[in-house]
Amino acid sequence: MPAPKSEEQMNDTLVLNKNYLAIHIIGWQKAMSLLYQGHADVVDEDYRTYTFDDWAELSSAMDEDPTGFVHTPTLTLKVPEIIRLTRYEKLPKTEVKFTRRNLYEHYKNTCCYCAKVFKSQNLNLDHIIPRSKGGKTDWSNIVTSCIPCNQRKDNKLPQEVGMKLKILPTKPRWRGPLSVLKFSSPIKIRKSWQKVIDSIYWDSELEKK
Repeated sequence: MPAPKSEEQMNDTLVLNKNYLAIHIIGWQKAMSLLYQGHADVVDEDYRTYTFDDWAELSSAMDEDPTGFVHTPTLTLKVPEIIRLTRYEKLPKTEVKFTRRNLYEHYKNTCCYCAKVFKSQNLNLDHIIPRSKGGKTDWSNIVTSCIPCNQRKDNKLPQEVGMKLKILPTKPRWRGPLSVLKFSSPIKIRKSWQKVIDSIYWDSELEKK
């Protein structure tokens, strides 16, 4: 199938499990495959669901859409924004990936030494204990640091240059569906996903202290 043509080029699809909880964000090709095989239904903003045949019929009545269409020899299908798996009801058991983007997201673009907020291009990642001194590259030893603080600390321990962490290193906890949206690939959240996001926020079980 040819790639959909879209002005916004937003061709990712939010995946819900059987109980309407977000579990993944996938590409349009995988979403179409799940829909065609009957493993998923399309979900609209009012939580109405559509099978592949229903979706094909609805798509044929649309003239244009920002997410684009996929054309086959016999069908024209709108790229679904949200799909719901028809059988899978579990939640993914995973951890937040250790990536630069997730580190910046976790520390909210804040320098952990001076506690000031910066644009991404003005931040670096800093080994609290330098690698030359045996420091590990993991959540416990990596923090975000502004360029001046990073240059001041250089390849030394914070205490060696009179510095102190104002924000201690922590590892973000996987919070089920909310983490899917917070720590997924760097894409723009669709308007059609907002209702699902709001529902997750209000209906998720609070952490027990």
